[in-house]
Amino acid sequence: MKNESIHSSKAPEPVGLYPHAKRVGNLLFLSGVGPREKGTKIIPGVTLDEQGKIQAYDIEKQCRSVFQNVRNILEESGSSWDKIVDVTVFLTNMKADFPIYNSLWAEYFAGNPPCRTTLEINCLPTPIAIELKVIATID
Repeated sequence: MKNESIHSSKAPEPVGLYPHAKRVGNLLFLSGVGPREKGTKIIPGVTLDEQGKIQAYDIEKQCRSVFQNVRNILEESGSSWDKIVDVTVFLTNMKADFPIYNSLWAEYFAGNPPCRTTLEINCLPTPIAIELKVIATID
C-alpha cells in the first residue's frame, strides 16, 4: 500500500520536517495541528512577553483556530470534517481549559463525534495551549 505526503497551502507551516498529512489507503493521518495563522507567527488569542513567553491566552480563540486549521488540511487533502474518526487532543492546562474546549467540541461535533483522547502535557513546541492529532477517512 503506497502512502502520499500532503502539504497544505492553507495551513500554517510545520515547525519541523514533516508533512501536514499522510494518506495511506483510505486513511488520512494529520500531523499535530496547532492554532497558528498561515504565513505568520501569530497565535490567535495569545499575548507574549519580550522573551516570547506566554503572558495571557484565550483558549476559545485557539480552539476555533485549530479546528479551522484541521478543516483546511482535511479539505485540501480531499477529506472533510465529517470524516474525522479519531482525535488526540493535547492541552497544556487541563483544569482551566478543558471545560471551554469540551463545550466547543460539542459545538463543532454536534452530529456524530469521533473518538477522542485528551491529554495534558507541560508544553508544546510553540507557545500554544492546544494541539490536535487527527485521523480521518478519505475516498
